[in-house]
Amino acid sequence: MNIGQYTFEEFKQKAKEFHGYPAPGLLIGGYMVEAAKARFPEDALIEAMVESGKCLPDAVQILTLCSVGNNWMKIKLLGRYAVSLYDKFTGQGFRVAIDQKKLEKWPEIYGWFMKLKPKAEQDTDKLFAEIEAAGDTICSIRPITIDKRYLGHGHMSAIDVCPVCAEAYPSSDGAICRGCQGEAPYASIENAICTDDAPQLVSVPVEKSVGKQALHDMTGIVPGESKGPVSKADQTLDIGDVCRLQRIGKYNIFVKDNAPGDEWVHENDAVKTFAKRMAGDGITYDPDPEEGKINFYADRTGMLSIDLEALSRFNLSPDVMLATRHDGSLMPKGKGVAGTRSIPLYISRDRFSRALTALGQGPILEIQPLRKAKVGILVTGTEVFQGLIEDKFIPIISSKVIKLDCEVTRTDIVPDTRDMITKSATAMLDAGCDLIITTAGMSVDPDDVTRAALVDAGLKNDLYGVPMLPGTMTLVGTIRNAQIIGVPACALFYKTTAFDIVLPRLLAGQTLTRKDLAKLGEGGFCMNCKTCSFPKCPFGK
Repeated sequence: MNIGQYTFEEFKQKAKEFHGYPAPGLLIGGYMVEAAKARFPEDALIEAMVESGKCLPDAVQILTLCSVGNNWMKIKLLGRYAVSLYDKFTGQGFRVAIDQKKLEKWPEIYGWFMKLKPKAEQDTDKLFAEIEAAGDTICSIRPITIDKRYLGHGHMSAIDVCPVCAEAYPSSDGAICRGCQGEAPYASIENAICTDDAPQLVSVPVEKSVGKQALHDMTGIVPGESKGPVSKADQTLDIGDVCRLQRIGKYNIFVKDNAPGDEWVHENDAVKTFAKRMAGDGITYDPDPEEGKINFYADRTGMLSIDLEALSRFNLSPDVMLATRHDGSLMPKGKGVAGTRSIPLYISRDRFSRALTALGQGPILEIQPLRKAKVGILVTGTEVFQGLIEDKFIPIISSKVIKLDCEVTRTDIVPDTRDMITKSATAMLDAGCDLIITTAGMSVDPDDVTRAALVDAGLKNDLYGVPMLPGTMTLVGTIRNAQIIGVPACALFYKTTAFDIVLPRLLAGQTLTRKDLAKLGEGGFCMNCKTCSFPKCPFGK
């Protein structure tokens, strides 16, 4: 079977010249590309989306005008042997993939594709013969529409010079190049440039500093007792300061007489600018830096929300830092949440500008107030409903929501009967509850029908399963305008579960996604301490 305009043998030779040898994957890829091409008019402008980096991209480049270099071919490494050709304007096209069921008819191809035998044991001639005979019959071909974000060609990014390695790179990659961010594949590079941006400052002996202004805070430390500035930036030094500075080992100091020009930004000026950009609603700070840093505090009780991407971008910028508490932490008013500083005494104007760019328009830090929810607590369980065991869930859940300033509006206990759970949930909604917390009935037992009953009541946007222990079988979702949390029975035994991590986020108005929940896996393993100290512990952080 021919591959487009080429006979099988001709395409084998093309593959050898382009790829180095006639790889089976490239030969099969040729049939795949041609199967998609055949479904377009000859004058169609097409692009390609390839889901594997092995062999298949070469088939696209041999048989079409699409390549990585002209950006008409995009490679999305999904690990699937599939290629899509599509109209570059509409995104409509065809996806060709290896069909496992069809492949079973061709034992040599199947054995090669599934790696069932070592390469040395493969019968290459027989494999090539099967590939030629099978052609595109081993493929599935389906119409597709490419996501709009892959259509068109964006404008070229501005080019900048990395302040770490001094090489040019796309400024859209961040404040420093991706190589200096840690993505470089090299164990070492000889004669690599690592720029050290710092002004030439001249020091004076401390005894000659009387009457001059200190250029920065000078810190004294008494081990185990105190740490703080012995003298402050801009302070005019006197003879008493000389003695105090000598006692803490300062024999040469920087004074304002030697301050550099406008191309440098003093640590205090830099950090004041950073703090103004970082602080959002519910965040306060002292605008006068101490020891070159500014700390942030909660200006109201609520949940700390952090723009984690901006935090990472800023901390990748040279000569600056921002350290924070954990995103999602509950903060009382007045509690410290973060601290930032410009690390050297002076930062270059260029690096200062890059750090501001990394922050974006801000803010990075915010204290989100928790709404005062009207809570309905729905306990499910036939054994509890019949009075065979005493209910413990209502007091446990009530205590937790009341601590967060919510109001328990309605409670109910119903058996493990689907329609009764649905009716109770609906009654709570009708009574004005905007947060319904169901308990138990969330596991895999046949009697556990709580989740199905909530679906009957109109459950939407539900996410079932949180990567935390205990509390894996927690559920979140919505019914009408109310938030829903399904709490598994383990909350009766464990003082702290995934419920305690999810609840504040919902009260803070966050819309949780599967990705948000997936991030909770790190730190989501409870150590089951004999004495629970939550939230002063690593759980959920």
